[in-house]
Amino acid sequence: MARDLLESALGLIWVEGELSNVTRASSGHWYFTLKDPRAQVRGALFRAHASRIGFAPENGQHVVARGRISLYEPRGDYQLIAEHLELAGEGALRREFERLRQQLQNEGLFDLATKQPVPCPPKRLAVLTSPAGAAIHDVISVIRRRFPMLQVDLLPIPVQGRDAPLRIVEALQRADACRRYDALLLTRGGGSLEDLWAFNDESLARAIASLATPLVCAVGHESDSSIAEWVADLRAPTPSAAAELLVPDQSDLTQRLQQRQIRLQRSIETRLNTWSQQLDQRLAQLRLHAPAHRLQRGSERLQHLQARLHIAAETGIRSKTSRLQWTGTRLKASSPCDALRASHARLQSLAQRLQQQGTALTHTPQTRLQQLGRTLSALSPLAALKRGYAIARDGDSGALLTSVQHITATTRIRLQLKDGEVTVLPERNASRP
Repeated sequence: MARDLLESALGLIWVEGELSNVTRASSGHWYFTLKDPRAQVRGALFRAHASRIGFAPENGQHVVARGRISLYEPRGDYQLIAEHLELAGEGALRREFERLRQQLQNEGLFDLATKQPVPCPPKRLAVLTSPAGAAIHDVISVIRRRFPMLQVDLLPIPVQGRDAPLRIVEALQRADACRRYDALLLTRGGGSLEDLWAFNDESLARAIASLATPLVCAVGHESDSSIAEWVADLRAPTPSAAAELLVPDQSDLTQRLQQRQIRLQRSIETRLNTWSQQLDQRLAQLRLHAPAHRLQRGSERLQHLQARLHIAAETGIRSKTSRLQWTGTRLKASSPCDALRASHARLQSLAQRLQQQGTALTHTPQTRLQQLGRTLSALSPLAALKRGYAIARDGDSGALLTSVQHITATTRIRLQLKDGEVTVLPERNASRP
């Protein structure tokens, strides 16, 4: 817990002092004591960081160490876990580097908004470096392997020394002014802080910030840092890495090109198929709306309707014929002729019976009627009239006069005789019984 608190609380620090008790373990780690006249602290530089410091630590060397304070728990000793060592002469340069970096950062020269996009790949590239250094060979090797068709121009410059910053600025300005290049690469190999100091010049930093051509900067090894890299549009940890950032791998590019070709071919085939289908649809629509096709469709429709009409007529005729035959059969079965013949025969039979019955019925009543007639004639007053009798009636009312009491002097008497009637008046002087 104590070690965690120390490492998190203090963070990364710089310590300056003299090396003593320097030992190198078989594992490649370095152990030392860093002291000054008033105090000392144990330190360790592990192999991964020791391979990047550029010198072998020795007793008596005055150095500046960058690292973190930790606790070696088995002995309870505090120690400095160094990540970087540099000779004490570099300390002043380091402080100047930090001052200039802070100043330019405050001015906005490091802002991402000021960076220009670097084309990948550029059509023409200018490499500013020493023609005798390893950096140009690394860059050319990577470009030939990854993208050999890129045109590369070498613009030789000094990469260290007192007049190096001025000559680098002049070379950059000439390359920028000619407008021949799509990108510039400023690079050199690794070295100590003094060797790389030309790339920490303020005038060079301001010249880089004013360039119109995109600039890639790769100075030293991966652990090295320079002001020029901070101002550049793109920073690369090494010259080889800068070349890889500038150009694509031709094998990857070929693969991507093949993939895009396949995609383009599929897209073209898909679009052609779509257009072909649309064309077929348009042609089909045109054929549908063409006069000849419309006439043909009308003719086919007319033929179809004629066929349907013929079928319907035949079906209707057959249906009507069948119904008519069925109706005829029913009518024949229920024909009135047979009923009439039967009725006529029955009527004749009934007529004969009626005649017989009539003859029988009229013969007896006639005979009786004759008998009754003879009896009636015998009893009829008309027979008496024939014998000389008469029937007296009131001439006005027609009532029978059966008594002289019913007769007055004015009574008109109507006498019915056997052969007619006669009206008489009573005598005026006739007396009543």
